[in-house]
Amino acid sequence: MKNLKITFAAILGFILFAPALTAQDIFISPAEFMKVIKDKNTKVISAQKEKNYKISHVKGAVYINQSSLNKPGKPEGILKSPAELAKIFGSKGISEKNLIVIYDDGKNKNSARIYWVLKYLGAPNVRLLHKDMSAWRKSRVPVTKAPTKVTAVTFTPKIDKSVFTDYNWVKSHLNDSKVVLVDARHVTEFNGTSTKPVSKGHIKGAKNIEWKELEKENGALKSDAELLKIFTSKGITKDKTVVLYCATSVRAGIMYVALKKLGYKNVKVYDGAYNEWVSKGAPVVK
Repeated sequence: MKNLKITFAAILGFILFAPALTAQDIFISPAEFMKVIKDKNTKVISAQKEKNYKISHVKGAVYINQSSLNKPGKPEGILKSPAELAKIFGSKGISEKNLIVIYDDGKNKNSARIYWVLKYLGAPNVRLLHKDMSAWRKSRVPVTKAPTKVTAVTFTPKIDKSVFTDYNWVKSHLNDSKVVLVDARHVTEFNGTSTKPVSKGHIKGAKNIEWKELEKENGALKSDAELLKIFTSKGITKDKTVVLYCATSVRAGIMYVALKKLGYKNVKVYDGAYNEWVSKGAPVVK
């Protein structure tokens, strides 16, 4: 009976605490960040514009330009190999064993891209810190312009194929009723009227939700209720495999974060995205 009571208490404690764990799975508040910033296992990545990083960045943060994670040449936006990506992160002193906190200039677009890349590489403990200077000042998040000293380490990737997909997979699932494609570009790119960037349209069957629709004016994500309403209104439900893309799948990153925050299980980013799709001569519709 005593063991039964202990077990019941443990289960009850997990149920009560689980929501808090879920809520902190992706975003970390400035106050929470201040509790872990001095831990040697905590590593901070700035995905700001480089000029802004040089003016002011979180003390101890290393700079990573999200575009440096892509292969050079055309089509633009294809990720480098896992070994190359691991080498980049390792050269910045970042290991898959660290608590990795990422922030950018406030829109979460670039930080979300790096977040998704790290999840693809199998890093289990990655958080996003939204840049809100009023909140940062309140929690006394330390900022500096001093360069961060870096000691290279080894990043050992453990690829999570469930969050990644490619041209062949997308092409073979275009008529799969259990799969829904989501285009995160502006509506003019989606319908083929955009001239800068030039767009001929979208992948057949894709739903259009511009990534900016998910954010408040300050760049923070909207409430879970608002996000869920946006997605379900387009038939993007939790029982389907959701495949995200834009031109290079950078803008798809924040959509990936939003869906995972809502508890969607099967979410993939099409790495090649629109650029690769049209480069292969695959058909698009307006």
